[in-house]
Amino acid sequence: MPKTSDSGKTNGSGEAEILSPSLDRYDVLILAQLQQDARLSNTELAARIGLSAAPTWRRVKRLEEQKFITGYRAELDRRKIGLGVLAFVRVDAERNTGSATRVLEEAIRALPEVIACHYISGAGTFELQVMATDLEAFSKFSIQTLLNLPNVKDIHTSFSLGEVKAGGALPLGHLNA
Repeated sequence: MPKTSDSGKTNGSGEAEILSPSLDRYDVLILAQLQQDARLSNTELAARIGLSAAPTWRRVKRLEEQKFITGYRAELDRRKIGLGVLAFVRVDAERNTGSATRVLEEAIRALPEVIACHYISGAGTFELQVMATDLEAFSKFSIQTLLNLPNVKDIHTSFSLGEVKAGGALPLGHLNA
């Protein structure tokens, strides 16, 4: 039997409104609101989604426990904290065996300058987003750190000339019925 919302609302045919195996419309509303402002009080969040405070709190806790919500962070202006360079670095691995790739992944995870890392299709193995204070600092990091990571064959860098969109909320439209 499908899980109904805490309010007991249905989709008009007597069935609970289910948007994914474990998210209903109130869960999606909670996710959307918290992506916009994670500092909302539970009372304010409840008012915005149309539930009372207690079921809203239970839903948020469940979303956290089920790892739909993985954390709460402040968005910082990178330029105001002195990180003027954003580089996209394609890393070509020497070997693409499982063990060699895992060692490289672990080394990349340990680098605070790397703010994101993705496996990519096409040329290269990984695409990194790297922050640096300036071009000189990035050059030093590339030569002394990135090129010396285990299993790295080569790197190719592109620099951001300006941000059009960054730090956006994840799209949730596909979850709406």
